[in-house]
Amino acid sequence: MIAEMVRSALSNFTLTLFIIALIFSAVAIMRSPQRDQPVIAEKLISWFVFFCIGVSFFYNFIMHGFFGEMTASFIGWADSPFQFEVATASLGFSVVGFLAAFGSFDRRLAAIVGPACFLLGAAYGHAKEMVTANNFAPGNAGVIFYTDIFIPLFGFFLLWLQKRSERSTPQAEPAR
Repeated sequence: MIAEMVRSALSNFTLTLFIIALIFSAVAIMRSPQRDQPVIAEKLISWFVFFCIGVSFFYNFIMHGFFGEMTASFIGWADSPFQFEVATASLGFSVVGFLAAFGSFDRRLAAIVGPACFLLGAAYGHAKEMVTANNFAPGNAGVIFYTDIFIPLFGFFLLWLQKRSERSTPQAEPAR
């Protein structure tokens, strides 16, 4: 039973890491002395970028780079040399995610926009495969397909929330 739970969590890593990000965010919010909108936005986006970009794309790098044949089979595809290219792109997204997780709005914007283009493009590719090749493999039509759409949209929502929170926070007067 435990082995099945671990297998399911790893097979659906994008959803697993999203849930972990929410848990870390909730703990960080509860530990914070202030719980206003800017603090909530900050905690949510920090842990989202850390887990849903940094950790998730590092996991993707490992899977495509070192377990390519298994990963391709999970998606319903044949193994291909392009797996290495997906792996290295994922490593780049991961590094940017880790650098941006606790950084500025601009870093987080960069960390979300690149992976969003990749994920939304992957969702399109998965949908096309479902329609044209009847590919309903778990890695093509399962949780991965839905999170390829949801994760970028949620990331953009968090960017908007952070920007909105920054605008609503009174700025200190400059020292004279």
